[in-house]
Amino acid sequence: MRFQKLDLNLLVVLDVLLEERSVSRAANRLNLSQSAVSGNLARLREFFDDDILAQIGRSMVPTPLAESLAEPVRDILMQIQATLETKPSFDPASATRTIRMHASDYVTEVLLARVIREARRLAPGIKVEIDGMDDLVLERLSRGQVDFLVTPDNFTHPDHPKEKLFTDTHVVVTWEGNGRVGDTISFDQYMAMGHVLVRFGMKRAPSFDQWFLDRFGYTRNAELFVADFTTVPNMLIGTDLLATMHERLARLYVQRLPLRILPLPIEFPVLTEMVQWHRHFQRDPALVWFRGLMRRCAAEQDAD
Repeated sequence: MRFQKLDLNLLVVLDVLLEERSVSRAANRLNLSQSAVSGNLARLREFFDDDILAQIGRSMVPTPLAESLAEPVRDILMQIQATLETKPSFDPASATRTIRMHASDYVTEVLLARVIREARRLAPGIKVEIDGMDDLVLERLSRGQVDFLVTPDNFTHPDHPKEKLFTDTHVVVTWEGNGRVGDTISFDQYMAMGHVLVRFGMKRAPSFDQWFLDRFGYTRNAELFVADFTTVPNMLIGTDLLATMHERLARLYVQRLPLRILPLPIEFPVLTEMVQWHRHFQRDPALVWFRGLMRRCAAEQDAD
């Protein structure tokens, strides 16, 4: 199909080329030969009267025009995808679909495990893929590569809709045999003692508690870094280390492990966990149903 003398199939090629910045990788993604993709790139160059991708050393770099095209081209393709994939109705009992989402292991344990149990009961044909948090989650959300992102409100994408799932507070957790602290801990003790901290991805993005402390210039004595929240409790056992944990998760683990909870000696803001989705899939009946399921499970969790 052509529009304004442009073969619209070339927009798909352009989108992948701008993401991969490589003819060979784009060819693999598109299941085309390299010569076919090279031919499409030549047609794009002719239409736009621009190199689109320029060879600099061993790399292909988008031209300024190509950079300006990347977001609107992706947006056009997302609108087409949303139009084609959105069905007029949704029956959970008979539906077959894969729901893709990013969430931390904390959210998975305190909420999504319940959601999955309910989804299996109500919609046995629905498959769910839950991937952890990394440096590219916001980019994947904007590109429509995931259906949902569950993250603290301050880490959401500014351009896409979101809604609150639940709130949580933070507490200090330590091994029950840690004799360096009693039933409470002072601010000076908290800042001086060794801490276990969580960092995400190659960029070592901070967790919510570290993000908050960084804003006010507080630097804890970090002695151990781990990649996820559910690793933290086991790292405390037999040590004098502290961890600042989500209260919901902490209360689960003190029932399983020899740990105890102490009140924080500093007032943290309430953590608000949001679910976010791409704006073009706002009315997708399957995703609307799944959002409702998450809201209901979160409300039931609060009532327990």
